[in-house]
Order: sequence, then structure tokens, then C-alpha cells
Amino acid sequence: MNFRAPQFLVTLVFGAILLSAGGIQIGLELARGEKPQMFELFRRAPTAAHLRAYEDALEAESWVANQLRPWMQHALFTVLDDPGAKTVRGRDGWFFYRPGLEYLTQRPMANVGKDDPVAAIRDYRDQLAARGIRLIVMPTPNKESIYPEQFTRRADALALAVGPTTRSVLQRLQAAGVEVVDLFELYGGVKRDAAGEPGLYLARDSHWSPAGVDVAARAVAERLLDLGWIRRGNTRYLIRSTPTARVGDLLRMLDVPGITTRFAPETVNTRQVVDASTGELYRDDPMAEVLVLGDSFLRIYERDEPGAAGFVAHLARELGQPVTSIVNDGGASTLVRQELHRRPALMMNKKVVVWEFVERDLRLGLEGWQRVPLPPAVSSGVDGPPRPASAN
Repeated sequence: MNFRAPQFLVTLVFGAILLSAGGIQIGLELARGEKPQMFELFRRAPTAAHLRAYEDALEAESWVANQLRPWMQHALFTVLDDPGAKTVRGRDGWFFYRPGLEYLTQRPMANVGKDDPVAAIRDYRDQLAARGIRLIVMPTPNKESIYPEQFTRRADALALAVGPTTRSVLQRLQAAGVEVVDLFELYGGVKRDAAGEPGLYLARDSHWSPAGVDVAARAVAERLLDLGWIRRGNTRYLIRSTPTARVGDLLRMLDVPGITTRFAPETVNTRQVVDASTGELYRDDPMAEVLVLGDSFLRIYERDEPGAAGFVAHLARELGQPVTSIVNDGGASTLVRQELHRRPALMMNKKVVVWEFVERDLRLGLEGWQRVPLPPAVSSGVDGPPRPASAN
């Protein structure tokens, strides 16, 4: 009896601990006048997808988990050097995005249905061509693809690490006659010329550096001008050097209290684009001839601090004329085109669409790669009917 009583008490305490998180959550929801989330479990059929979504929602909204998770992650990071589920620690203070690393090791995906990026891109190219508008696509390399040696010394001999899905998609796009800017080849050349010194991506962020922005913007502009799709404009832009301190998104993903004081912000020399005639920072023009679609690689430096220093502004500077843009973080595969569908006026006067998307979205893009129709045609009242364009 003396042996079983403590055992029973331990079981009772342990059970109470397990049930306490759910009890606290229900109490908080009732206090806020909300229906307890646990009832959502009985509103849908118990399929694997619904159960997974229910589990994710519980985890995201649990008050106890949200209070304890940062401190647990702090302990894991401090004691075990474990950066968590989204981030992987590399060499020399570099961090990498775990989904990007996992993308490199996966087999090429099956090209079926809404998950086939090539089918979606070809369809969009053909829709644009029917309106006399050209399409050029620019897959932005994962940081992990360009600097594998900063992740592990076993990759020291690799110039690049391009995943099998990426290679397959690039080959299929080329075979389909889709115009593609190959940043993998360009960035590889820049690395060789710079004697392997890191510089195209930020050490503690998943995005490119100002140097990476410059290479990409120059490459797209040169291709458009060489193809004759766009003529260089007469707007003159100046460059304003603006040092910017940036706390990397990979550090923020750690969700560790005080992590931003442990690692100093990365100071980069961004280059703001300024209109020479007005002295004002670059601004999009909705009636521009070029429309740029993309994800957070277009947001960084452009809509983030310092502003007007990202890909969009530098593309405009290289072309000598303003462009217009739609940016959707993580949604360049489908969501950004759905947003364009809701904004038909942005299609007026367009000659070219530049479509940027990060490499890993070839497999991991939000909402897959759906076939999205162009918005209804809107007449400007000035231009004539659209000029026909070759699908190639």
C-alpha cells in the first residue's frame, strides 16, 4: 500500500499536467465569449487532412504553448545548439531555411495537375501572348543552392547545388520555349569571379543581398532590351548609398527570447533609386509597360527598409523607365496571379510581364501551381487592339 499510493499520486499529477493546457485554453476561450475550439473537431469528417488542420490550429492558438515555446526553444538553442523546425545553423555564423535544404534532397516531383509549374507557366505565357504581352520568368535560387559550402564543409568542392526538381523544370521550360533568366548560372559566375567570397545572399536571412539584387535586375533588363521587347526609356535615375541594418528573418524564425541581441544586425550597403528630375525615391507607375510579379525577394529593400532599393526599383533604373509590381510573400506560384486577376487595370498598356518566384516554390508554393486566368481586358481609351505576339 505504501508503494502504490505514491505511484497513484504521480499518475494523478501527471494526468493533471496533461489536461491542464486544454483546461486553461477552454477557460480562456469561454472568458472571451468564444466557443471552445475543441468543438471544431466534431464539425468536419475525421479525414487525415481535417485532423491535421485541427491539430495545427490547436498548436497555433494554444495560450500555454505560445507562452512556453519560446523558452523551450531558448533552452534547446543554448544547450543543444538546436535552432528549431525552420532554421538550420551553418558555418561561420550563417543560417539556412530548413525547407530549402530539404528541397535539395528530394526527388523530382511528378508533373501532374495543379502541382506542375511548367504547365501553369506555359498556360500563362499563352494567355499573355494572346493579348500581345510577353512573359519572362526568373526562378530565384534558394540560398542553399548558391552557398552549399556555407552549410557544410562537405560541400566545399561544389560551386552550386541545384536540386533535381529545379534542373528538370528549367530544362522543360527551355524545351517549351519559355523565356527564362537563369540566375543559377549567373550567380555561379559571380562566385567564381569573387574567389568564392559570400556576397549574393545575407548570412542570417533567407533572401539575397543588394549585390544579388543588382545581378538579377541587370540580367532581366539586358534580356528584355536585347530581345527588343522593351526600349530603354529616358527617365534618369540616380543611386543613393544607404547603409541598412537588417535582423535576418532566419533569426526571427528561431522564436528565441533575446536572440536579436545575441547576434548583431547585418549591415548591408543598400542602393536606393532616386528620380534625378524630382529627387524623390523611385515609385511604381501603374501605366508602365512592364509588370513584375513576385514574392518576398521583391519586397526586401523595396518595401522594407530602406525602400526603393530592391529588385523592382533597380530593374526600372536599368530600363530607364518605371515599372509596376505586385508582391505576395510566399505566394508567387499562384496567389500573386490571383491578385492580378482582381486588379484588371494593371494590365493596361503592358508589353511584358516579369514573373519571379523562389526556387523552392516549384514544389512548396502556396496553393500549388494553379491555372489562373488573366483579368478581363480593360480598354484605356487610347491604345488600339493588342498586338499579336509569338508564344515563344
